[in-house]
Amino acid sequence: MALYILIGAMGLATGFLSGLLGIGGGIIMAPLLLYVPPLFGFAALPMRVVAGLTIIQALVACVSAGLIHKKFNLVSGKLTIWMGGAIFVAALAGGAGSGFVANSMLLAIFAGLALVASILLFVPNPEDSEHPDVACFSFSRLRAVASAGAVGLLGGLVGQGGSFILIPVMISYVNVPTRIAIGSNLAIVFLSSLAAFIGKAATGQIEWFMAVPIVLSVAPAAWLGGLASRHVSIVGLRRLLAAVIGLAAIRIGFSVFIG
Repeated sequence: MALYILIGAMGLATGFLSGLLGIGGGIIMAPLLLYVPPLFGFAALPMRVVAGLTIIQALVACVSAGLIHKKFNLVSGKLTIWMGGAIFVAALAGGAGSGFVANSMLLAIFAGLALVASILLFVPNPEDSEHPDVACFSFSRLRAVASAGAVGLLGGLVGQGGSFILIPVMISYVNVPTRIAIGSNLAIVFLSSLAAFIGKAATGQIEWFMAVPIVLSVAPAAWLGGLASRHVSIVGLRRLLAAVIGLAAIRIGFSVFIG
């Protein structure tokens, strides 16, 4: 029972950040599930179990927080379709070709891209707005597809989701307002997480009892995070995103050296 309470506590923290920043949360939840239980005297969770629980966390967080961002008209359906479709197809291609390339080098490149993405969030965008209008929002489909495809391909090659990199790319390259990028990314992550969930559920890779505290904690936490996001300035959101993505880049880069 104590382990389930601990997993639920981690779900609360990760779910809130997912709703606040528009990320799936796997880049945070996975290391928590791997390293926190042993600190409290529990046996380390197998990576297979962690991967399955992480998918559940991302799926629930995206639905719960996505509904809030959608309520405030901060989710672009067109952006979601174009970028979500591109990252899904590219990730499949990357996953299929992952056995033909050196993983350590790709991980280093992936970490470098994440670090650059976090730095880009500090570059001011004078066209950004605290109250963007999704109905009047337009974007370059070529840039959207190219950027999502590149992130998806590399992410598929190294076995990383990579969707957390999409927000700074959307803001800096596709010129998407910060709040719309956050809301739309949740919809994009949902599409990729749903595919991964179906695959893992069909092959028995999800510990359903352990998933219960994640569902119960992540759903309300992500909802609250989505509400809180409206009360944080776009500058504050970008800085928080930069910190999370920067830490993710360091973690991924560190894995290159420890294996």
